[in-house]
Amino acid sequence: MSTEPTLPRNTKHPLDSASQQTAVQSTRTQARSRSRAATSDAPFHLLVHGHEHEPPLRNAELFYLQKQIQTQTPMIFVLDDGEVLEGCIEWYDRNVLKIRGRTKTMVYKSSIKYMYKLGDTGQ
Repeated sequence: MSTEPTLPRNTKHPLDSASQQTAVQSTRTQARSRSRAATSDAPFHLLVHGHEHEPPLRNAELFYLQKQIQTQTPMIFVLDDGEVLEGCIEWYDRNVLKIRGRTKTMVYKSSIKYMYKLGDTGQ
C-alpha cells in the first residue's frame, strides 16, 4: 500500500493548470487597482521622482524658488484648507518649503493651493 496521497481521476493538480496562472494574474490586477484607488483619495499627493524621471516643469519650479530665496521676496501662500501664510522662502526640497515669517514654518508643497508675491493681487 502506498503512503502518497492520491487524487481523483477527473481532477487536475491545481499547480499544473493554466487556470491557476490566470487566477494569479487576476488577483494581481485587482490588487493593483485597489492600491491605485486607495492612493487617489489621499489628501497629500507627495510624489517621489527618480532623477531619470524628472518632469519637465521641475526645472522651472526650481529656478523660480531659487530666485525667490536669493531676492528674499515676501510671498503669500494660500493653503488647500484656506489658511494664508506670509513670509519669505528660506529653504526648499522636493516636497517641502520652509517659510520664514512671524514664525518659521515647514509646509508640504502639495498642500499649497497657490502662492504669489506680496505686491501682486493674487487673482
